[in-house]
Amino acid sequence: MAASPQSLCDFIDASPSPFHVCATVAAQLRDEGFTEVAEADAWPSDDGGYFTVRAGSLVAWRAGEAATPFRIVGAHTDSPNLRVKQHPDRVVAGWRVVALQPYGGAWLNSWLDRDLGISGRISFRDGGTGGQERSDSGRRYRVEHRLVRIDDPLLRVPQLAIHLSEDRKGVELNPQRHLNAVWGSGDGVGDFMGYVAEHADVDPGDVLAADLMTHDLTPSTLIGADRDLVSAPRLDNQGTCYAGLEAFLAAQPGDCVPVLALFDHEEVGSTSDHGAQSDLLSTVLERITLAAGGSREDFLRRLSGSMVASGDMAHATHPNYPDRHEPGHLIEVNGGPVLKVQPNLRYATDGRTAAAFALACEQAGVPMQRYEHRADLPCGSTIGPMTAAGTGIPTVDVGAAQLAMHSARELMGADDVRSYSLALQAFLSPG
Repeated sequence: MAASPQSLCDFIDASPSPFHVCATVAAQLRDEGFTEVAEADAWPSDDGGYFTVRAGSLVAWRAGEAATPFRIVGAHTDSPNLRVKQHPDRVVAGWRVVALQPYGGAWLNSWLDRDLGISGRISFRDGGTGGQERSDSGRRYRVEHRLVRIDDPLLRVPQLAIHLSEDRKGVELNPQRHLNAVWGSGDGVGDFMGYVAEHADVDPGDVLAADLMTHDLTPSTLIGADRDLVSAPRLDNQGTCYAGLEAFLAAQPGDCVPVLALFDHEEVGSTSDHGAQSDLLSTVLERITLAAGGSREDFLRRLSGSMVASGDMAHATHPNYPDRHEPGHLIEVNGGPVLKVQPNLRYATDGRTAAAFALACEQAGVPMQRYEHRADLPCGSTIGPMTAAGTGIPTVDVGAAQLAMHSARELMGADDVRSYSLALQAFLSPG
């Protein structure tokens, strides 16, 4: 099925956390006949489609000849949000409060006065044998991990009334003091982790750890008089996860082996065991080569002809702040995919890779826009530079235009969903 704005909305609403992104992608891959392989197992040498998951990251590929170069679309599964602290329960001025803290560069004011749910992963002890076994006073058990999602309007971070601000211009939010969420009233200290565990059908006494985060409960939707805009949370960067997945499934293997690489932790620097600075991608690419009967020499030779499209969302020119953008570089929603260039390598694009993506857009029959950041403003980065440095594969940074990046709610063009995916599909199937 071709990429569409409504199916993007459905994808985002199904994926409130990086773990859920991987689950959503894995489910679609299985429906398309792909087989999941565990990193601890020997990988099959048969032709076909495969994927592997490491926590909140996923890599998928179609098996091919050991000497065929890779074409890779990369994206990230995480988005800025408010995450639950290890000891979340508080009572303040008669309110039951859950202690939160920002993850990544969240635009904090956008999280106030929203009904918030909870999602993520719970790790707990379970009886039985196998798995990750541990011992507890002679009792053997295994550690299990389970996704959790609560879409009830559970939490709210309240704004300060304008009458209580010193100058009636609001307050500067302190991430330690001003982001805790209320979830009830009364003097009794709540048991937030117990509440979440019960919703995950886990005995609260068996919970060993949790990775929990908030998500906005307002459904993704098409807005505008012509319904030509997508209003949704987490467009940065689930917009690329979705477009990349659709492109990958539609790509035709030929002169290149298509690969989809989705990484967690981009918003905090990617330095984790499954972020873009980890060995995940390079290890998977080498194992693909070895499973096809190739050698390490074959793997290294493959890399020289390979290329990565690092997909992340791009800044559309803001109608209320046009002065914050580089003159002569108008970026429009519904104006086609965006090529991102930054001479100090906040983006990995160079002339070689820019030309390859420009040709992909021509092949797909979609327009391409060119973005540069104002030289007097700090520029964000992507998985592109670290992927290029870690693998030695030439990389191009691309995206789709949006407004309100890092807000709890973001905005992109509905037509760009399809054109972005078509360009990535052409990139994966050069010809």
